[in-house]
Amino acid sequence: MEKNKQDNYQQWSKEYQKMRGVPAEQDLKYNLSGIPIKPIYTAHDIKEETLSYPGEYPYTRGLYPTMYRGRGWSRRQLIGLDTPERFNERQREMIKAGSNAVSLIFCNSFYRGYDADAVDPLLVGTCGTPINTIEDMEIAFDQIPIDKISIALNDPIGFTGLAMLLVIADRRGIPYSKIIGTSNQSDFISHFVANHMFYRISLEGSLKILLDHIKYTNKYVPNWNPVSIVGQHMQQAGATPAQALAFTISTGITYIEETMKQGLQIDTFAPRFTFFYDISISMFEEIAKFRAGRRIWAKLLKERFGAKDPRSLRFKFHGQTSGAELTRQQPLNNIVRVTIQAMAGILGGAQSLHTDSYDEALGTPIEEAARIAINTQNILAEESGIADVIDPIGGSYYLERLTDQMEEEVWGYIQKIDEMGGMLEAVRKGYVQKVIGESAEKYQRQVDSNQKVIVGVNKYQIDESEDKRPNLTRVDQKLVQKHLKRLENFKKRRDKSKVDEALSRIVAATTNDELNIFAETILAVSVGCTHGEIIEILRKCYGFGHPNIV
Repeated sequence: MEKNKQDNYQQWSKEYQKMRGVPAEQDLKYNLSGIPIKPIYTAHDIKEETLSYPGEYPYTRGLYPTMYRGRGWSRRQLIGLDTPERFNERQREMIKAGSNAVSLIFCNSFYRGYDADAVDPLLVGTCGTPINTIEDMEIAFDQIPIDKISIALNDPIGFTGLAMLLVIADRRGIPYSKIIGTSNQSDFISHFVANHMFYRISLEGSLKILLDHIKYTNKYVPNWNPVSIVGQHMQQAGATPAQALAFTISTGITYIEETMKQGLQIDTFAPRFTFFYDISISMFEEIAKFRAGRRIWAKLLKERFGAKDPRSLRFKFHGQTSGAELTRQQPLNNIVRVTIQAMAGILGGAQSLHTDSYDEALGTPIEEAARIAINTQNILAEESGIADVIDPIGGSYYLERLTDQMEEEVWGYIQKIDEMGGMLEAVRKGYVQKVIGESAEKYQRQVDSNQKVIVGVNKYQIDESEDKRPNLTRVDQKLVQKHLKRLENFKKRRDKSKVDEALSRIVAATTNDELNIFAETILAVSVGCTHGEIIEILRKCYGFGHPNIV
């Protein structure tokens, strides 16, 4: 039987070479990670060992025995719009449309560490919701059951947004144990190397803030994920899928090591560590990335850190379809791109998913585009049958070989970063920034030379006029002025002495390990401190972070 199979392969190989003019073994393509792709894969390309079952170590086929048969992925839609009132209105519409989790994108002014009254009013609310005070947060979450729905706060270092949410919980009489969700942008290393929009606090200061956030939530907010290690920023900035996976896992290693130095045992906090990834249109590569990630993380936690609790070994991740791949040209094509990316995330075993709106390359999504985005997930979940079988592509010769190759590629990067002294040292030396920059440049050269086809951009173009573009969501300047007036009145009404005292306690916490910065931040927002004031005082204490760009 084996001889017949080999004879058949040789015959196929001859026919292939006759038609292509080159042997199949030499006719290679390369995916985004630079892994060579052959024309065909057979049983000889995969390891003979039997694949584990879903829910079994090392979790290649999924984290849980039942996967989507037991519980579907959370369908999140990241929304940041105009003002807190508009965010609240749109988010409630999305919940009615089928979204079963809440994600809040803050205004760019927030990410830079400023209140809305410190920036040009024309910029306020253009890319997210300005949340400056506890009053803003209460408006944003009005009539949203924060104790019954998972919430993702896209908040750098993850602390002022959650602090405000916990104050709301106090005011509604909700115990912190009922608050479920994720500090979705708490991974300061990813901001430092790949997202220069976010406010900068020195690496040392950012680490102290994050560790205090982890320690507090670990003790008092047990169902909150304090760390979301973000590969999305890195991949959007130009990292390949393999590089994004390697750098996030290395970041996770650093955060685990630093948290353990604080006296916490691995199994008390590791189950709440999560990941956040970009999902490109390179479908099989992305599926292999997530399968390899589960395998690598499980081995690291078990073998390097001695974790005993199976929950500590779980590589839980949120996926977002790639905004970097959306095009301004022929934007309706983006619906197809997003669908393929979403399928890759689902087939890769995502725990939650955001699907981009087709018009995001042009501006804040219009209501119709946002509805299509969430219905893309609804159709995949309810109509396609994609979730009926666990790891349905598992056993594919190609996918299994690609998963092995992805794992090998990632281990190579992890070893190099370990040899450099860990992720913080690799960032200080500019190594990670250099790798991402080189990958971004290589990709752009391929697009510019038409080696990489982008439909509507460098092939299959059509003559487009601006009047054919979809209507864009515009920020209502009347709403912005109303928001700024509310902020002005809020600052006038508060007790300034309590504000000053609370800020001084935050300053004290930066040098006193007996005090917790996050605990003091909760107190600060409750007495009226604004987001901008808290970040300003921390910048003064820790200094401004300057990433080393090589």
